[in-house]
Amino acid sequence: MIHDVKKPITIVEAKDYPIDEKPEFVLLGRSNVGKSSFINTLLNRKNIAYTSSSPGKTQTLNFYLINESFYLVDVPGYGYARVSKTKRALFGSMIETYLAEREPLKHAFLLLDFRHDPSKEDQQMVEFLNYIGLPFTIIATKADKLSNNQQASQLKRLEASLSLDEYTEIIPFSSVSGLNKTLLLNTLLDFVKHLDNV
Repeated sequence: MIHDVKKPITIVEAKDYPIDEKPEFVLLGRSNVGKSSFINTLLNRKNIAYTSSSPGKTQTLNFYLINESFYLVDVPGYGYARVSKTKRALFGSMIETYLAEREPLKHAFLLLDFRHDPSKEDQQMVEFLNYIGLPFTIIATKADKLSNNQQASQLKRLEASLSLDEYTEIIPFSSVSGLNKTLLLNTLLDFVKHLDNV
C-alpha cells in the first residue's frame, strides 16, 4: 500500500542523485505514452506528476520517494521531434548514464502505447536494457482503447516484435479504467519487499 509520497526531487546531473542508497525503479517510454498519468494512477495522487497535452514536458530526472523506502524515477520521454537535437542528445546521454551506471537502480518499467506496434526507439530501448542486464517489465498503456480481442492480438505482436525472453512480462494498463493498477502496485511493492529480504 502507498501511504506516503514526497514531491519529486528534480535532477539534471549525476552529482545530485540521492545518496541514501534506497532502491530505485525507473519509468521509460516515449513522450506521449502516458507516464505522468501512470504515476498519478499508481500512486493514487491526482497531480503528483504533471500531465500535459503537449508531450516532452519532463526534462529532468524526477525522483519520487515512496513510503520513505524506495524511489520511482521518471525520466524524459524519447522520440519527441519538437525537442531540439541538442536537447535530445543531452537527454539520451543523461538517461543512458543513469541506466547503465546507477547502483541503486533495480528494475525498469518500459511503457508502450498498446494501440501501436513498438517504435524503433522502443526496440532500441529493449535492446539496451538487455545489453546492460537491467530487468524490466513492459506496461502496455491505453488498454481501454482496445477490445479484449484486440488486446490479445496486440500482445502477440508485441512479444514477436520485441523478442522478449520468458522472464519479461507485458502487463496491459489503463489510467482511465484502472486496469491492472492493483497488480502493478503489488508487483512494485513485491520487488521492494524482496530487496529488503536479500
